[in-house]
Amino acid sequence: MNASKVKFGINYIDTKSPLHALNGVTKFALFLAWVTVVLTTFDLRLIVVLILMGLYLLKLTNVPVRVYKPLLVGTASVLSLNALFMYLLAPQQGTELIGSETLLLTLPGNYSLSQETLFYLVTVTLKYMSMFPIALIFVFTTHPTEFAASLNRIGVPYKIAYAVSLTLRYLPEVKKDFINIMHAQQARGVELSKKAPLVTRIKNVAKVLGPLIFSSLDRADEISNAMTLRGFGRHKDRTWYSYAPLQRVDFLCLAVITLVVVVAIAKRVLEAQLFWYPF
Repeated sequence: MNASKVKFGINYIDTKSPLHALNGVTKFALFLAWVTVVLTTFDLRLIVVLILMGLYLLKLTNVPVRVYKPLLVGTASVLSLNALFMYLLAPQQGTELIGSETLLLTLPGNYSLSQETLFYLVTVTLKYMSMFPIALIFVFTTHPTEFAASLNRIGVPYKIAYAVSLTLRYLPEVKKDFINIMHAQQARGVELSKKAPLVTRIKNVAKVLGPLIFSSLDRADEISNAMTLRGFGRHKDRTWYSYAPLQRVDFLCLAVITLVVVVAIAKRVLEAQLFWYPF
């Protein structure tokens, strides 16, 4: 494992795209609306549309695919494992939810795989996956200070908003610390490459995470002390360097976002069944 292979594209990247030009309030509203729509539906048709739209918007950010490809692959892998464990813990959940059973594979006990359960697992996995592109879009296109100013503008106390800003700013530093600690451990003979067995690599990663956690705590303490010395939090409000007024395109986007959320909630309330199953 080397530095060139460790690329976590989870920080603001200014590519001057149309999404970067939107106000932070608009992008935050888009993120919240997207999550709300996803949480209100189990309709695979809508979920697929959200995934395709999310990938399109992600491409619109002009961020190179190589930056976030490992994140997409990693998320897909984790969600696949999640679906497997869901099946192992509740193999008949899809059948019980839909109310019918069409066997695809007969297995011992309650683990016979039905078409309904498979459809349920695919729907839930894609449902979770549909939220990931918009999260990446928000992180890639929103400067931490701009995001903090947006939170403060909608009523979040500036102390909380500033804490969120510091968290987003610190993510790239965590990556650098991880790589430095990993190289130090490799210099001491700790094997983290594919040459070592999987179990050995998992144990050795713990030798990296321990120092990483303690270094992060030390850095947080230093930042806290520096902010205290500068009198942070003495006043009830503060100004923001990245504050910007809403433009016409922002109001248009917010109107569309509001309309979509209202339609999604109305769809959920008026639907007789929670789960869409076409067969």
